[in-house]
Amino acid sequence: MRVIETKLPGVLLIEPQVFGDHRGFFIESFHAGKYAEHGMDQPFVQDNHSLSAEPYVLRGLHYQLAPKAQAKLVRVTAGEVLDVVVDIRRGSPTFGRWASFMLSADNKRQLYVPQGFAHGFCTLVPNTEVQYKVDMFYSPQHDRGIAWDDPAIGIEWPAADPVLSEKDAKQPLLADAEMNFDYEGDTI
Repeated sequence: MRVIETKLPGVLLIEPQVFGDHRGFFIESFHAGKYAEHGMDQPFVQDNHSLSAEPYVLRGLHYQLAPKAQAKLVRVTAGEVLDVVVDIRRGSPTFGRWASFMLSADNKRQLYVPQGFAHGFCTLVPNTEVQYKVDMFYSPQHDRGIAWDDPAIGIEWPAADPVLSEKDAKQPLLADAEMNFDYEGDTI
C-alpha cells in the first residue's frame, strides 16, 4: 500500500495495492500491522456503512468531543464522494483549514482521519456506499458538528444546494462550535 501525507498533518490518503485479473480484483482493505507502521495503530472498534440513494447527499461535518473522539478510516465501496476534512485542533497552524479527496469504488482509496478533525462527504453519483472504521464507539452525548457551508472555512463543495439531514442543516459555524481538541505537534 502507498500512504500519502496531506496538507493537514495526520490526515493520510491510502492507496491499497490492487491485485486484478479477468475475474475482478482483490485488496487488503485493512491490515493492522501495515497501518501501524504508518502511525495508525489504534484499535478500531466499530464499522459504519452508509448508503446515499441520490447524488449530492452531504453528510457532515461531524466529530465527537474528547474523551469519546474518533479516528476514522474511510472508503467508498460503491459510487464516488468528495470527502472533506477540517482541522479543529485549537492552536494548530492549520486550524480551520480544509482538504478534500476524491474517494470512489473505482480508485479504492482510503482516508485516515485522526481525532481532532471534522469530517464530511458529498456523494457525486446515485447509490453511493461509504464504509468506515472508528476507534471509539458512537456517543450521542459527545456528537458534534460544524455547518457544511461556513464561509469562514470556505469549502468548495460540488453542490450549492445539497441534500442534507435536518441535523446537518442546523449545525453551528466553526466560531460557535463546541470543540475540546488542542494541538500538540503532530498529535492531539
